[in-house]
Amino acid sequence: MQHWPLSGITVRTPLVELRWPTPRDLDALAALGAEGVHAPGFMPFFSQWTDGDPATVARRVLQRHWKAMADWSAEDWTLYLVVVHDGEVVGSQSLGARDFAVTREVLLTSWLGLRHQGLGLGGHARAAVLELAFGGLGAEDAFSVVRRGNTASQAVCRKFGFTQDGTQVNAVRGVRAVSDRYRLRRADWAASRAVPAEIDGLEPALGMFGAEPTTAEPAATALAATLSGVRYAPDPDHVDA
Repeated sequence: MQHWPLSGITVRTPLVELRWPTPRDLDALAALGAEGVHAPGFMPFFSQWTDGDPATVARRVLQRHWKAMADWSAEDWTLYLVVVHDGEVVGSQSLGARDFAVTREVLLTSWLGLRHQGLGLGGHARAAVLELAFGGLGAEDAFSVVRRGNTASQAVCRKFGFTQDGTQVNAVRGVRAVSDRYRLRRADWAASRAVPAEIDGLEPALGMFGAEPTTAEPAATALAATLSGVRYAPDPDHVDA
């Protein structure tokens, strides 16, 4: 896409590729979401987007991506990339921020289709997005929110050097859901990175992230929707180890 430089971004590890989704990729991702991404008895997502019949779930996947694209600004953005393994779309990985030019802090979310979990793909997707955040965009901090009971995603956070940074409470399916916040600082990432990752196509898009110097005033943000300078996490991580 000539006028949308985000569409040229790719990050590759030996196991996966993260890339801006083509329409065909989005169709594949929507179908994957409709197949199932977690056990029915445990809801890892605050927005509960996986509740409903397959057609409804598939449409929600598409709408989340389209909305993020339509609402994009350098002061408030969420980048959704598809996770691809052996040419097949296996899940979604995102990072988002508010006023990134000032905060240099990003929020990570992710999910894999059920049939692709437990193969190590989630760890490689995490390594790739951290390379993009720290190595590509110059982030100083990354954080992730994982619901208690989601042991696989908790383990992935610890494996990558994240440390606990408080809790978050949400109403999920009418009950109180407690999640742990995990933070990774740039120095800790640099000291522990073990999975090689290569970024392509980022430079033309840097200004869209607020990753270049800007004289614009930061966008006003609602305090109730903000944690530590970034958006209130709309979804925690999924079981994607």
